[in-house]
Amino acid sequence: MSTVLIPLPPQPQDIAWPTSDWPTGELEATVDKVRLQTLVDAAFNTASTSPLGETHALLLVQRGRIVQEHYRPDFDKQTTFPSWSKAKSITHALIGILAREGKIDIHARADVPEWTDPNDPRHNITLDQLLRMSSGLAFREDYTAEAPSDVIEMLWGDGKKDVAHFAASFPLEHAPGTHWAYASGTTNIVARCAARALGKSGSAFHDFMVEELFAPLGMKSPVPKFDEAGTFIGSSFCYATARDFARFGMLYLRDGVWEGKRILPEGWVDYARTPTQQTAKMLTDDGPYGAHWWLERGGPGSFSANGFEGQYTIVVPDLDLILVRHGKTPLDLGQNVKDWMADVVACFRVK
Repeated sequence: MSTVLIPLPPQPQDIAWPTSDWPTGELEATVDKVRLQTLVDAAFNTASTSPLGETHALLLVQRGRIVQEHYRPDFDKQTTFPSWSKAKSITHALIGILAREGKIDIHARADVPEWTDPNDPRHNITLDQLLRMSSGLAFREDYTAEAPSDVIEMLWGDGKKDVAHFAASFPLEHAPGTHWAYASGTTNIVARCAARALGKSGSAFHDFMVEELFAPLGMKSPVPKFDEAGTFIGSSFCYATARDFARFGMLYLRDGVWEGKRILPEGWVDYARTPTQQTAKMLTDDGPYGAHWWLERGGPGSFSANGFEGQYTIVVPDLDLILVRHGKTPLDLGQNVKDWMADVVACFRVK
């Protein structure tokens, strides 16, 4: 894949920012409306045999305006949807805010109490390596009955009271920075690093999330979850409406700037969408990976926050487009959803 980053489009001067409410508009003349409608109809088919599983919400934003918004019966624009691993990209934003404030250095050794011994082979793991899923920790995330995932034990088993401590307890399996392996545990280590850098956890850290990220964007619905130790479970749990997930996507589409104010430091979005060293395992999962964002799910230059069972926020810079999809898709149908989203994005390419 190309490492040349597509420029991020600015907010159109004649379109208001969606801080208080979302501007709406019609599909542009170049959009393949017939094909798009066919795809929408297929997604919201309530038949139990749908090849996409259940699609609960679809939101399409182009050039700062909602141009399509659809919900399955019993869901609407006030419904808060599970993020699952889309929360990882929110964690990335929180680290960015702390980096902007000079409170954290992603290229320095991560502040992990379990790794303070200089003789510990994990001692020099950096936040950058954690954000790029290349820490080398022996954390398993295989969602199969034959190989139970460590993430299950972390979120619902012995690790649930202190998710970061559980994740940090795993030994090193590869030299840091040499091996890519998707691991939700690393995100919870990152989330605790954020709390330690800020000097706040639990409700005080929640207030930081609201004041520095959610409120400036007009995101009123997010409900982040914390463990008993006060760590944001940044790997998996931040509920929000489809419209608020689209606001978060727009922050990244607009290069971390909102209404003229820089929320994320300059270059932070480019950091998110710069490819990590590619591996065959990565390409059989959700595609190329950046830093807590997946790449190219919506075509070349796109980047996305992806979650279990088909939760997606896809940012497509060359089309000034955001796609938000929520639903409940079994793992064996996951590729169908990926193909469907790629087809939806393709409808916006100039005929």
